[in-house]
Amino acid sequence: MRLLTLIFGLMLSASVFAQTFPAKPVRVIVPFPPGGGADALARLMAPKLSEIWKEQVVVENKPGASGHIGADFVAQSPPDGTTLLMSSTASLTEKNVAQFAPVTLVSASPYVVTASSRTAVSSIRELISFARANPGKLSFASSGTGAASHLSAELFKSMARVDLLHVPYKGTGQALTDLLAGQVDLLFAPSQAVIQHVRTGKLKALATTGARRTGTLPDVPTVAESGLPGYEAVGWFGLLAPAATPGPLVAKLSADANRVLADHDIRARMSALGADPSGNSPEEFARFIRDDQAKWAKLMREAGIRPE
Repeated sequence: MRLLTLIFGLMLSASVFAQTFPAKPVRVIVPFPPGGGADALARLMAPKLSEIWKEQVVVENKPGASGHIGADFVAQSPPDGTTLLMSSTASLTEKNVAQFAPVTLVSASPYVVTASSRTAVSSIRELISFARANPGKLSFASSGTGAASHLSAELFKSMARVDLLHVPYKGTGQALTDLLAGQVDLLFAPSQAVIQHVRTGKLKALATTGARRTGTLPDVPTVAESGLPGYEAVGWFGLLAPAATPGPLVAKLSADANRVLADHDIRARMSALGADPSGNSPEEFARFIRDDQAKWAKLMREAGIRPE
């Protein structure tokens, strides 16, 4: 009887806590430098979340170690909902996933296979042909070892049987800077990070990595229809809280974030950036993460990839 009373008391306390959240400003930690997909989406959502919560929502960049410095910071923060992580494939691995409570999937979108304007190739077929004739000559940037931008390219290398030189950076922003300067040849990038440069002709979009063409770049073919049947890779971003965050509070965080993702203006702005708005329950997001990690685990083992 005492145990049941204690459990009921804890549940009631958690529910009341969720109702009074937040009691102070909320920080959304982006574990990458400014300029990448996670950063863009966090800054897009922050003002709307601030309106809902009647508290300031601050986006903080804590880059390093392919996203793990920022992720560790959130994992070790008080589980009161005021420190959240805008995560991606890179910052969430089989080793640390248990340290987080999934809140909601923000976006799951194809990447864009983007080439420097100085690179000779202008299509996937040309890329494959050139790479096979010149092993290791073409380089591809990534936002870090084990990031979706890295794994998408490794999947391409494996399926196309080509040798490309991997150049890891500390975030998409830094990788993009060198791509624009012609220091690297290729980048499998979130659409929101490169689309403006594609539209102005500073970069070439060779293909997108999804199963179907995107509405943002309808004239750009998929990798699969460009000579590599069966290829598909999606980059995702989502909100997570520390693992010990009470269930009712996680549910509130998810519901409020999903309200933002359902907002017409936010959806339009995300779509303009090439990000497909998502939104789901904590349970659905947890299943999504498990499936995503299972997909990439085999490739990483075969390629000998060890996340930083």
